Amino acid sequence: MSSIPSLLRDRIAATPDAEAYRVPSDDGWVSLTWREVGDRVRGLALGLAKLGSGPGTRVSILCSTRLEWILCDLAVLATGAATTTIYPSNTAAEAAFIIGDSGSTLVIAENDDQVAKLRSVQKELPGVTNVIVIDGTPSDDGWVIPLGSVHSDEGDYDAMVNAIAQGDLATLIYTSGTTGRPKGVELTHDNWLYTAEAIREIRMISASDLHFLWLPLSHSFGKLLEVVTIGEGVPTAIDGRLDKIAENLGVLRPTFMAAAPRIFEKIHNTVVANMRNEGGLKLRIFEWARKTGIRVVRARRRGVPVPLTTRIEYALADRLVFAKLRERFGGRIRYFISGAAPLSQDIAEFFDAAGLTILEGYGLTESSAGTFLNRPESVMFGTVGLPLPGTEVRIAEDGEILIKGRGVMRGYHNLPEDTAEALEDGWLHTGDIGELDDVGRLRITDRKKELIKTSGGKYVAPAYLEGKIKAACPYVSHVFVHGDRRNYVTCLVTLDMEVVRPWAQANSLPLDPGELREHPRMRAEVEKAIDQVNAGEASFATVKKFAILGSDFTVETGELTASLKIKRKAVEERYGSVLDGFYDS
Repeated sequence: MSSIPSLLRDRIAATPDAEAYRVPSDDGWVSLTWREVGDRVRGLALGLAKLGSGPGTRVSILCSTRLEWILCDLAVLATGAATTTIYPSNTAAEAAFIIGDSGSTLVIAENDDQVAKLRSVQKELPGVTNVIVIDGTPSDDGWVIPLGSVHSDEGDYDAMVNAIAQGDLATLIYTSGTTGRPKGVELTHDNWLYTAEAIREIRMISASDLHFLWLPLSHSFGKLLEVVTIGEGVPTAIDGRLDKIAENLGVLRPTFMAAAPRIFEKIHNTVVANMRNEGGLKLRIFEWARKTGIRVVRARRRGVPVPLTTRIEYALADRLVFAKLRERFGGRIRYFISGAAPLSQDIAEFFDAAGLTILEGYGLTESSAGTFLNRPESVMFGTVGLPLPGTEVRIAEDGEILIKGRGVMRGYHNLPEDTAEALEDGWLHTGDIGELDDVGRLRITDRKKELIKTSGGKYVAPAYLEGKIKAACPYVSHVFVHGDRRNYVTCLVTLDMEVVRPWAQANSLPLDPGELREHPRMRAEVEKAIDQVNAGEASFATVKKFAILGSDFTVETGELTASLKIKRKAVEERYGSVLDGFYDS
């Protein structure tokens, strides 16, 4: 096996009539077999080859998560070209930079809105010969053509696939730019094949599973899932609409799903807020069940026997509370997988108590997304688990995590100096700070460049505090902890209006976030959560002041990356006056 297209070809040969993908339609969900997927990829690849896709070329995909994204990606790769991924939320200027920097000659766009974005910067894209639109209108000048017209039956598909080498470039993924200008990460076919082989070795998934995919395929985490499920023949239901996640879980009844921590935070906060709104006996039962469940979870993780009386209480708590929560997600979830950002241990323990274990993992775009993962049989919350087979890890003197293995990128596109800085003797410098426990599990403590050093010389990990505060208050959407070179720590808080609105209505509070943020009742709820977190921290790491903002952080307004991580520099720039105001006195 030398490439992703050859991996697909082997899958089709092994299980041609098994379900490959399931997609939403007007009449429910429609399935495609691996054979049908192979036929569509073959026809599309031959058509793309006629348009110039081939060895040494790049094709950009500007599209949300849907079946066509995967089909187009596999077809591009089959021609020997590499796929350049662009988030549909990227601005026209950002898209133009990625297309130009990657040298893409073709762009596959989802719809007319994305085409309009490209039209606005067409003069900056002289190398793009065609835009192929999935759901949209072709143009009179021939620059924009429909995806349906690309299909061809002429050419030697197998010869194209056989010519691809393991070391050939497969994917260019541009980093989110949380710390500066995006860099194109070069990932080869072998990088991705490694992830498929590693997951197979630890026997995490099988063809009997049903995977629900909503994550952005433009992100390395989504791309990893695409390759791994092909390798194992796991059927995947695809729907990238975030507002449909909860509904789809109940309808599809998948056995596993991967997500960014923000999704689990939102589920947790919604459940807690709903119980608070119910109040009375229901709230007391919920709080009792929660405490009982977490007590059992912690005992199990420590290997301590659970007393009989506690086991009986937990069985009752499960019947009254946790079983109903599992049923919301279809009742068949074996585990969730969390990645792309830190997961609060408090939230992980709550889900585990409910029988919905979250396996936290860790990886960078530069390491093909999959590097560490908790195993179902040996979960340790607060860690990202053991390295995948074949990956080496060591901790540098300053605490930085270093990684070596087949999953590590070839380099940054056209950036030899940045590549040399990131890769020393084959070791990838991750920029994250961490430590290994006695069995080799990794604990991430923070980003090397994001650690706060107060003016008193004390180091504070902002992501840790942010996660604790979000878990303590269900009405909070995002928390931004600040204090680098300041004499104490402060934070900005945004509200999750979907969660907070029913509580505000029930208490006759303003429903406008701009007014609600100033209300004493709202501030008291947030302050109570911060005080709760502060009680367990050293004095220098406690939050001394906070402000509730009138609007949430979003991808569209520029404070979040597409994988829902906070862009710290963007927040500091936008809310600099608020942050400075904390220290004026």
